[in-house]
Amino acid sequence: MDLQNALLILGFALVAVLAFRRAGLGATLGYLVAGALLGPQVFALVAGAEQMAVVAELGIVMLLFVVGLELSPARLWRMKSAIFGLGFAQVAACGLAVTATILALTGYTMEAALAIGLPLGLSSTAQVLPMLQSAGRLRTPFGERAFSILLFQDLSIIPLITLVAAMSRNPAAQEGPAGWQLALYAVIAIVGLILAGRLLIRPLFRLIGGLGERELFVVAALFTVIASAFVMQSLGLSAALGAFIAGVMLADTPYRHELEADIEPFRSILLGLFFVSVGMMLDLGAVAERPFFVVGFAVLLIAVKTAIIFGLGKIVGMTWRGALALGLLLSQGGEFAFVLYTQAQSAMLIASESASIFGAIVTLSMAATPFLMIATRRIREEPKGEEEEREKPSNEGASAVVVGYGRFGQSVSQTLKAAGLSITAIDRKASQIDIAEEFGSKVYYGDGTRMDLLRQAGGAEAQLIMFCTDETPEAGLIESVHEAFPNAQIYIRGYDRRSVIELAETAAECVVREVFESAIRMAMMALESVGVSEAEISRAEAKYRKFDKQRMDVQIEGGDIYAAKEMTREQQRSMNEEADKDPEDLS
Repeated sequence: MDLQNALLILGFALVAVLAFRRAGLGATLGYLVAGALLGPQVFALVAGAEQMAVVAELGIVMLLFVVGLELSPARLWRMKSAIFGLGFAQVAACGLAVTATILALTGYTMEAALAIGLPLGLSSTAQVLPMLQSAGRLRTPFGERAFSILLFQDLSIIPLITLVAAMSRNPAAQEGPAGWQLALYAVIAIVGLILAGRLLIRPLFRLIGGLGERELFVVAALFTVIASAFVMQSLGLSAALGAFIAGVMLADTPYRHELEADIEPFRSILLGLFFVSVGMMLDLGAVAERPFFVVGFAVLLIAVKTAIIFGLGKIVGMTWRGALALGLLLSQGGEFAFVLYTQAQSAMLIASESASIFGAIVTLSMAATPFLMIATRRIREEPKGEEEEREKPSNEGASAVVVGYGRFGQSVSQTLKAAGLSITAIDRKASQIDIAEEFGSKVYYGDGTRMDLLRQAGGAEAQLIMFCTDETPEAGLIESVHEAFPNAQIYIRGYDRRSVIELAETAAECVVREVFESAIRMAMMALESVGVSEAEISRAEAKYRKFDKQRMDVQIEGGDIYAAKEMTREQQRSMNEEADKDPEDLS
């Protein structure tokens, strides 16, 4: 690519993205339009879209690496049922439904219909994940369901490539590896990447961190991403999947935030170039020859996928509005369809004309997603009803942001106010807000676990961010809050010991068990009522607090509530004797 082409691509992309951002249509559509204008179908200013797409696909690779950095192995394990349950159901149901639609509307053979229809069941990871990130919803239950489906779609590339190879009519294709070999390669590659991450990559970053060379850290980060992607690609597997696994392996290291910051600029630029290349490859001639089929099938694809995903969402317990939002968000075709169509052409299953037509359908469906999300916003949002036009929080320079204004949050807020601190209180229950207003308290409406809303509430200037909700926030959310608002101390209302254990390694200043202090207070009052002396009550309190702290330390160190199970009666008696000697040593 010469300087003139680079200038044209960046210039068109800049103008188009600015225009579409201002119109509220998102950057993805801007990049697609810029590519279409630059491509051979309109102004023909830049050639070589296919070559540019090969390089720009690194944007997808880096996107999956960054996503992997945000998912620790423990969190990924917790999501396994959604990934392999909901994800598998979506891929299978949508792929087969679209295949059946192709068979019904065209004269294609079963093999050709499968080669075209199954890839159309996949959605665009490169489009959906940035949309979730920009909206601050990637770590929400909705975002996790969407990501689980997208991750399984990436995993499904392996069996889909295997299926295309098995159906191949090209004699030369028979020389490739069998399906069971590809599966074996995938397992070996994943295990190899995990071992490399622990034995090579982590020590490498530790060494570089000690040297303090930022440029070398950037080089090492890019090397890690590209090397992991290359390993998978060289085995005929998904390069993006390799990068994702590498990201997960580094998610629980001290270098996660530094890696994410180093990769982010490259990811954003290359991902934009990928969509520009997709726009350049859009065959407007094929659309012009069969406009009704292309547009009609794109609409049908969106409708079929939305309906199926909506049904799956309802099955897993989502509200109908949430299920509809999930269906619309994942209704488009994805970038991996282009990869699989190339494979299908090499296997002599489909002609180049068919690949062009259905490639145009994929592109149109991707372009339609921002419009669909905007057009259905009022339908997808929960009805206001009694919550109509609730006031969202604003940055008033408060010292503390209190998330959750129930019985716990009220006591916290009022105590802070009594000490002269200003607070911004947020709650997502309209009834709670109304009750608070009856007693003269100002509470704003919103979901305080959303990063954009915390920023809007003044989290960047606050000294304290306090989560007082009934549901204990996840460790990943706390890490994100700390990263976004490093100057704020984070306090969390925990439900039980498990909450303290799970959040012990996060940046939270303190996790308070909600009933711990009140339970001790009740016991002390009971002892007093039956005539136990004040000194004995203090001694009993000290003994229990010390034993509880020692047990909690063991559980935190082991990361398991059962880690202190081996503490026998003799050990407890020994700690009690120590507490007798020094009842005030509560550390």
